[in-house]
Amino acid sequence: MTNMMKALVKSKPEEGLWMERVPVPEIGPNDVLIKVKKSAICGTDVHIWNWDQWAQKTIPVPMVVGHEFMGEIAEVGSAVTKYHVGERVSGEGHIVCGKCRNCRAGRGHLCRNTLGVGVNRPGSFGEFVCLPEYNVVPIPEDVPDEIAAIFDPFGNAVHTALSFDLVGEDVLVTGAGPIGIMGALVAKRSGARKVVITDINPTRLALAKSVGIDHVVDASKENLADVMKAIGMTEGFDV
Repeated sequence: MTNMMKALVKSKPEEGLWMERVPVPEIGPNDVLIKVKKSAICGTDVHIWNWDQWAQKTIPVPMVVGHEFMGEIAEVGSAVTKYHVGERVSGEGHIVCGKCRNCRAGRGHLCRNTLGVGVNRPGSFGEFVCLPEYNVVPIPEDVPDEIAAIFDPFGNAVHTALSFDLVGEDVLVTGAGPIGIMGALVAKRSGARKVVITDINPTRLALAKSVGIDHVVDASKENLADVMKAIGMTEGFDV
């Protein structure tokens, strides 16, 4: 395997990304090297492209960006036991230290030393990406590549929606972005009684309607109280 690859790199502290040849990530004994097949675009990537205030204070330059992806394992470290070359996988994009107080208490999501893939360490907008074994996620055979590439945002939607007991409840989702729409669909499939999603962007509202969300509200033109009355709600939203 060649030791160089093509990647989209934030190589200058200004708007844009640049296609460059960069070294293939080197793996350690507990790492997995993944050949990227598909990578999705997150809002974070747009912030990095625009080089806004958040990106300027967060992103070290140069940086291979991207963190929503799927691919096939190209190489595994000597201590890796759960995965093998050729396996279809995705990955969790937050690398935690495993040693700090929160990690040792089972609260890795609060790790003070978290490194974000495509933010603080090289990401998936390259031909290869490297992850620790514990961040690798296997993909079931019946899940197509393009769906597997959005496990990251879909997981956010599922985790958020299922943080509540949704059965028989009335649910309001404010904002019909990709995660909002996915969250509304999860709520619907989980037994919510009424699911309402609001936005002011015509494209996003149309997308929400197209995927089968029952009550899609243009908040710039419709009064939510009137919508609630029209669909038989009397006591407000539960979630």
